[in-house]
Formats: sequence, C-alpha cells, structure tokens
Amino acid sequence: MASLPVVVRHQGKKYEVEVDLSSTGEDFKLQMFSLTNVEPERQKILIKGGQLRDDAEMSKLGLKANQSIMMMGTPGSSGGDLVRPKDQVKFVEDMTDAEQAQQVGATPAGLVNLGNTCYLNSTLQTLKAIPELQDALKKYNPGPATGGLMLGSGSNDLTTQLSKLYKQMGETQESFPPLVFLNSLRLVFPQFAEKSKSGAGYAQQDAEEAWSQIVSQLNQKLRSKTTEDAPEVSFVQKYMSGEFTSVLECDEEEARNGGEKAVVSREAFSKLNCHIDSSTNHLRDGILAALKEQLEKNSDVLGRDATYTKTSKISRAPKYLTVHFVRFFWKRETQKKAKIMRKVTFPHELDIVEFCSDDLRKALVPVRDKVREIRKDEGDIERSRKRRKRNPEQEAADIPGGSGLPSERELKEKEKKENEKRAREGKPQQTEDGDTVMGETYKTDAEIDAERDAALLAAKKELYALINQELRDDDGANQSGLYELRGVVTHQGASADSGHYTSYVKKTAPVDPVTGKKGEEDGNWWWFNDDKVTEVSQDKIAGLAGGGESHSALILLYKAIPLPTAEGTME
Repeated sequence: MASLPVVVRHQGKKYEVEVDLSSTGEDFKLQMFSLTNVEPERQKILIKGGQLRDDAEMSKLGLKANQSIMMMGTPGSSGGDLVRPKDQVKFVEDMTDAEQAQQVGATPAGLVNLGNTCYLNSTLQTLKAIPELQDALKKYNPGPATGGLMLGSGSNDLTTQLSKLYKQMGETQESFPPLVFLNSLRLVFPQFAEKSKSGAGYAQQDAEEAWSQIVSQLNQKLRSKTTEDAPEVSFVQKYMSGEFTSVLECDEEEARNGGEKAVVSREAFSKLNCHIDSSTNHLRDGILAALKEQLEKNSDVLGRDATYTKTSKISRAPKYLTVHFVRFFWKRETQKKAKIMRKVTFPHELDIVEFCSDDLRKALVPVRDKVREIRKDEGDIERSRKRRKRNPEQEAADIPGGSGLPSERELKEKEKKENEKRAREGKPQQTEDGDTVMGETYKTDAEIDAERDAALLAAKKELYALINQELRDDDGANQSGLYELRGVVTHQGASADSGHYTSYVKKTAPVDPVTGKKGEEDGNWWWFNDDKVTEVSQDKIAGLAGGGESHSALILLYKAIPLPTAEGTME
C-alpha cells in the first residue's frame, strides 16, 4: 500500500515522516523511536485529539498529506546510551555444526538405517525424549574395569555407548550412523545379531525387545542422585519403574471355605501392557484386561490344581510410563510373530487413577481434580481475553480516526478519576449529562485480569499443598495420576520380523541458548523415519491407532504432567 507524508512535532522540532498506510500504530511508534530516541512505551502521539493506540490501523485514521501530528514523551534514563553487546554477535554461517544444533528451531538428527535397524533407530529416538535420562548419561562414569576380556574397552557397556551416541546426535543436524552402539548391542544381546533367513545381512527385530533390553541395561548401570548427600539409586527404578500390589485368590469357593487366604504381593514393573482382543477398542480396555489374569496352580487346601485370578493395582506410578501394545503373537502355522491389526485408540492425556490401589487413589484424586479445576479457570480467562481482542468498540471504529481514539472503557476510566477528584473536593459526582452519580464504580480490564491472575496463583499454591507428602518427596513419581503423551514407536507391516518401524516424539518448548528462558510448545511432533526427520501436526498421532498394516502404535511413552511449586509457579 502507498505511503503518506506527515509532519510530527516533538519538543520544538519537526520531523517529516512517510507513513506506511499498511502498518499499525506500533510500527509508527517504532519509526518515531528511530528519529527521536523516545521508546515506544514512553510516546504519546495525538491524532485528531485522540491518542494513537498500538493496534490502530494507520489506513483507517483518515490521515491527509502533510498533516501535523503532535508527539509527547522523553527518552528513558538509558535512552541515549548505546551499549556494546556482552557477547560477540555470531551469524549462523559462522557457527559450528554443534552450535547450530543447539539453536532454537534446529532440526534434531536422524539415524541411518544400517540394514534392518529401524527397530533400534525408533527406540533410541523415543528414549532420547526423556531429558532426565540425557542429564544422567552426561554424568555417567562407568568406573574402572573389573575384569573380563573386553571390559576395559567399554565396548560392551551399552550405557557408555548410549551416552556417547546421544552426545554426538546433539552436535549435528545431519543423520548419524549408530554403528558403535549397534555393535555393542549385538555383543551384549546376541539375538540382535541374527542373520536374515531370506538372504545376506541381519534380520529385522522387535522394537519392544530392543526397548526392554536397553532399559534393563540402564537399570543395572545408570545411577541417579536427588541431592549430593542422597544415596544413589537406579535411574530406571526412580523415573521409569512402577510398583504393582497384586492379590492372588483361588476361584473355587471350596478352597476359600476351607480357609485358603488370598496372597498379597508387591512387584516392580517397567511397562504397562495393553492386551488386545475382539473387545478391545481403547487403551483403557487393554490395560484393564492386562491387570487381571488367570493361572493354574496347586491348591494346598484342595490337594489339586485349581484356577486362580491375579488382580494387580498400581501402588507407585513412575514419572515416565511406558505402555506396550501387545500386538504380536506366535503363530504356529507360519512360525512367525503375527500382528493383531485391530484399531485401538489412545489418549494424549492418560488418567491412571482407576488402575491404582486404594491408598494411591486417595492421594492422587484431590490433586487431579484441582488440576482440572485450574485448567477450566485458565481456559475461561483465555477465552475472555480473546473475546475482548476480537470485539473492539464499534462506535470508535465507525468514525475516521476512531480506532486511534479512546474507547468507551477508557472514557469511563477518565470519568471515574474525575469523580474521585470531585469527591475529594466535597463536590457531588456527576456524569457527562450532569446527573449525580450514586456511587457506582467500574473495574478496568487490567484490574479484572490482575484479580483473576491472583486467584489462579492462589489456586496453584493450594494445588501444591494437596500433594501427598510421600509423593512430594519422591520426585521420580507421578503425583497427580495424569500423564501427557511424549513419544510413540510405530510398526508398519504384518509381523514383528518384517515391516518397518518409525517413531514420533513431541517437540519440546524452545529454550534460548543464551538466557535459558523457556518458551511455549507449539503442539507439533517430530517424525523420525530413520535418517528422515519431518515436523508433523498433532492430528497425525490420531492416525496411529492401527486397523491395518499401516503404521500403528506399538510403544507409548507418557510423562507425568508438570505441577506448580510451593510458590505457585511452574518450573
């Protein structure tokens, strides 16, 4: 759009300025900042008796050529000082590959397929989505060799090799060949060195088996400390392992009448299974089915074998929860792991409260309900702000220059201040029509927002106070019963020993490498298809429920939702 010349008067000086009619009031203020050194927030620009607003459209102000505009305001205390940047400015083309990989918006590295190794690539990319794991691997020290033929080289220490691999991946945006880690995996677990029956090269493997074996090695090797004085604990046990409380009871009434008691036991778990049959439509169905199983064992009371039912409940939920869709089963006719194609949907947010023991449920429910209450309040506030933004006062917009004039709300604020002044002087308050005001007051949008924000902060402090003390002391546990989906390993094909594996990992919030300030997530995901890395929308994840040979979820990685601190802020 064309520009228009105007004259801006400021502190006895005249500035001839070309106004871009497609710009806004904020753009014009920045233009004046470059000429007068008065910061935009300190400027007061008057056009036709009204003050220019930042969101005013310059094309709707009814400006005329060479029109005179008044500007007031002085530079801030540091307005005239040019400060040399503390850090030397470095352009992208001058950065190393490692520096570019750390910049906001950088594409993460893919992994080269070394011959039927997509099962491993998808597993490694999803595990990499656990930031605490990356931090622990950076600090990992395997210690001195304790014997063995190859222990000194570290080639059979998967934890060392994983630490090195993730470090190398973090220093590039190019695809990387995980050859050293792959060789170590085959050395420690020879099943992954199986040769292909159809020809040269290695056979395809099950991603879930690779996941389980890598996690088992991390459980043995990788230790974590909450504080310097705290004892070391297994990283996997702290962040990725939960606990079941199980009850084993005989199904036959004769045994129970004979005095046979139910057996209560506790056992650790590293993943929840989702069993799939003809009645399974949703993740919840499959988990409930897996938590109850029947088995045959000898009954001392009956003196013979009997059927028992084992019912398990979660008594500790880890911060990172792995869910395995049991899609593969051994098919005797083909001597292969066949795939169950059934469509099974899964949520982006998982509520596990109904799978928990009574004691854990009592601790989680108040926190979960308070989280949902706060979310509703936050949604109401955000919708209210958006409505105000979408519906500016029509009266002002209908007149030339109106979008730069005071709104009805601003006029009410001005009237309120004048009445307060009259009250101090002992004069009766009046409206513009001369009527006496009966004491009615108005709250500004800013005051309303401030009250709502204060109420939200108080609610978040209340939320923190509701967290069970035992759970609060266990920072590797879920404290609300709610999880958010962070990663998905998928399989395409008809059997575990064929087809193709990929993974999806949710993008994290951008972090400024200089200030460390964390932004907001955009909701998109990275799709890791070996060396190809693509950004996709959240809608793509809904299509991974299965229903055919196309990509279907095999492993889900959930993370406990973040909760506020004692001060009501989010870490």
